[in-house]
Amino acid sequence: MDRNNLYGYKPSIAAGVIFIILFALTTVYHTYQLTKARCWYFIPFVVGGIFQIIGYICKCLGHNNLASVALYAMQSVLILLAPPLYAASVYMVLGRLVTYLNAENLSMVPVKWMTKIFVAGDVFSFMLQSAGGGLMAGSSTSMRTTGSNVVIGGLVVQLLFFGFFVIVAAIFHYRIEKSPTIKSTNERQTSRGQGWRQRSWMTVLMALYVVSALILIRSIFRLIEYKYGFDGYLMTHEVFGYIFDALLMLVAMVVMNVYHPAVILGDGKGGNSQYSEEMQLPYR
Repeated sequence: MDRNNLYGYKPSIAAGVIFIILFALTTVYHTYQLTKARCWYFIPFVVGGIFQIIGYICKCLGHNNLASVALYAMQSVLILLAPPLYAASVYMVLGRLVTYLNAENLSMVPVKWMTKIFVAGDVFSFMLQSAGGGLMAGSSTSMRTTGSNVVIGGLVVQLLFFGFFVIVAAIFHYRIEKSPTIKSTNERQTSRGQGWRQRSWMTVLMALYVVSALILIRSIFRLIEYKYGFDGYLMTHEVFGYIFDALLMLVAMVVMNVYHPAVILGDGKGGNSQYSEEMQLPYR
């Protein structure tokens, strides 16, 4: 790594500004959806959007400050940590969906442990990636290499837990299709809209699949990127980061804007008497 240019390239201001604006738009809308439905389980998702905005602002500022350790570290860490925050909300949505459908007996992981297990793994991954990201801005080659290896470890943990999560979601999907609950059947009969505008518990599950796939692809890309090091082709060509990280995570946020779980789950208390139709987002 050239200490006069920590990035290995000159960050594009144009690309950075475009994604700052796009992430700002989707994050603002997510904030509106969060406060409207009081779906506090989506707070990590919104914080992830804020991380993206600040991260790309720092990256743009790095255009004329290629040797700034502070800017490099901030953009690297914030952009790296946004997806684990998205994942935390995704984990919580599945648990609430299972409860909402009165289908706790169909989940291979007890609902009371589901969020705890996956979020614990997510927090561990978050901490590893955060620590590694900080070390990568170090002054010595050995410290930067150690930081990269720690980030790789964090990404592996994230992939393992996320892969297990997808398996849990898929098995639950299979079981509820084979043995539907009364509520899941009623939801299908009363789903609103047609085509891409249809909203039901199934669209919530499909949105989780899409976002999970996008995060998995992004994490695999980052794993390969860090594996080949700071002088690797992926790390020294900015375009790959925008395609396989920024773009994929933007799509993930927009998918959750369009198919927001709160349209069906409301404040996430659908499995008990506290649930209220009034907490749902308005459907248009």
